[in-house]
Amino acid sequence: MQCAKVKSPSLCWGFLRLGGGAAIENQPLPPDVVGVIHHFPFLATMSASKETLGFQAEVKQLLQLMIHSLYSDKEIFLRELISNASDAADKLRFEALDHPDWYENDSDLQISLAIDPAARTLTITDNGIGMSREEVIEHIGTIAKSGTRAFFDRLTGDAKKDATLIGQFGVGFYASFIVADRVTLSTRRAGLPASAGVRWESAGEGDYTLEPVELPTRGTTITLHLREGEDELLDAWRLKGIIRKYSDHITLPILMEKPAEQDAEGQETVAASLETVNQASALWARPKADISDEDYKAFYQHVAHDYQDPLAWSHARVEGRQEYTELLYIPAKAPFDLFDRDGSHGVKLYVRRVFIMEDAEKLMPRYLRFIRGVIDAADLPLNVSRELLQGSKDIDAIRAGCVKKILGVLDDLAAHQADKYATFWGEFGQVLKEGVSEDFANRERVAKLLRFASTAGEGSAQTVALADYVARMKEGQDKVYFLTADTYTAALASPHLEVFRKKGVEVLLLTDRVDEWLISHLTEFDGKHLVSVAKGALDLGTLEDEAEKAEQKASETALAPLVDALKAALTEQVKEVRVTHRLTESPACLVADEHDMGGHLERLLKAAGQEIRHTKPILEVNPAHPLVKKLDASRDNTTRFADLASVLFDQALLVEGGQPQDPAAFVKRINALLLEGV
Repeated sequence: MQCAKVKSPSLCWGFLRLGGGAAIENQPLPPDVVGVIHHFPFLATMSASKETLGFQAEVKQLLQLMIHSLYSDKEIFLRELISNASDAADKLRFEALDHPDWYENDSDLQISLAIDPAARTLTITDNGIGMSREEVIEHIGTIAKSGTRAFFDRLTGDAKKDATLIGQFGVGFYASFIVADRVTLSTRRAGLPASAGVRWESAGEGDYTLEPVELPTRGTTITLHLREGEDELLDAWRLKGIIRKYSDHITLPILMEKPAEQDAEGQETVAASLETVNQASALWARPKADISDEDYKAFYQHVAHDYQDPLAWSHARVEGRQEYTELLYIPAKAPFDLFDRDGSHGVKLYVRRVFIMEDAEKLMPRYLRFIRGVIDAADLPLNVSRELLQGSKDIDAIRAGCVKKILGVLDDLAAHQADKYATFWGEFGQVLKEGVSEDFANRERVAKLLRFASTAGEGSAQTVALADYVARMKEGQDKVYFLTADTYTAALASPHLEVFRKKGVEVLLLTDRVDEWLISHLTEFDGKHLVSVAKGALDLGTLEDEAEKAEQKASETALAPLVDALKAALTEQVKEVRVTHRLTESPACLVADEHDMGGHLERLLKAAGQEIRHTKPILEVNPAHPLVKKLDASRDNTTRFADLASVLFDQALLVEGGQPQDPAAFVKRINALLLEGV
């Protein structure tokens, strides 16, 4: 039998595919197979047509996932309900432009909260646009159906531009079930009669009830029947705290009952009344011309929880591809946790005036973690819970823009307000130095803002900019010289500076812990290489004349036997011994090889608990020093020479800030030499 003779051509193909075989054109099917197909004809039609089917959902399970997995913090439910109420008010404002009678003689839009401890209920009420029965079914009875998003999509022109609608996903309402085991919603749409009210109720188990009710006023009332263990939500102060955290700048007033005031005898002196618990305004959204310096300072103290005035601030509205407003402050005083790089405090992120998070890292690099303020975006790629930012070019653009604004403020302070910048540097300079390694795009700009102590400065104050150093470099100097040390005193007393003092060459003194990290990433500035005076062979270039170079060559030749003897005596301590010309007063010094880790960095890492493989330093000796000459004269006395060599090495180590490997042996050698009159 040929496939072509079979009533259904798909018999060959379909059955063989179902059986895991490969269909071969015009190949007959075995008689037993054909018989099976005739007895079970559905096998012949299973693959005869292609169908498109919609996904099905287990509603009860889906609700449970949303309730328990969508939001990380249960208090966010209140933010979502207040945002929904705010959207309802904004919808009414737009609709009332064409239907002013929809205000129903009540144009003061507001949100109110009420607590009933006896009934264990929390009620949120708004006098916004409300909903009809059909809208309740469509938006409340349908998961992930956003009425706000649908309304926003219908707007056009200036109306769409001016809208401050918050909702996006259509799931915020269901956050109620995080804290409530039953939710009741009563609503009536503006413009409909009182008899058109609707009551919706559900326990969040996959079904709900719907019934008509008489409602004389428009708007929506949501009553949460709180679960056991949610007693804190019956505390007015706790609710006010949540409101001020997430919804403080919602344009609508949020009202709560202010308890009656009583005297000592329990007599009521002031009756209970409603009070506004949110600011109901966003300073950053106002035009800059309408905001005074006092307003800016007061808002800083509010947002940063700081009693002092800020040092400076930046306020700007950015339009275009990304629309956002930033109001960022530079504090005058560093917080106690400034060096906690993992802290989440800093810049508050808002989307349409609703607080999202306070994680500075997403919108501000860590080296600017001291910045306080707000960023309010028109729209951002948030996750469904609106608690986390998703990575995108929009986020990167906002971050880059805000960083440039802050660096611009610092540039202005450095150029025109030296006293203020000195204050800033004293508080935040060490943190700003981290930016050289973290922010490649702004590395040069950050480098210009750095300040250091130097041999040409006055005292230990870090006042010297790299640009200032370059401007006063000596003729023929082509490098920026620096020295790292534990303290300013240790740096100033370092023997490595002796030749530079002699020639009048300025050296930057780096004494902050972060400086070793800094100079590993900042290798040049304005085309000039940064060179450590304590690493590698010293090359002063044209700063040395030919006579000096000839003298150095002669010294190296004359002291070659001494160098060999020191190598033999200190083979376990040093990598190399050589004659130096960098010393004018000291007998010896230790130098790290060009590509080795310096002693200062090694000590820092060990203090931080790092396992570091020790690298031997290079011992450089001063051929003109009397002690070196006396050491050369004692080469014949092996024991004495070894002791003197060890003392010379340990002294050089102490000057560098290190410690002798055997302090007791060092003291013993010193005492013996003193007794001998050396």
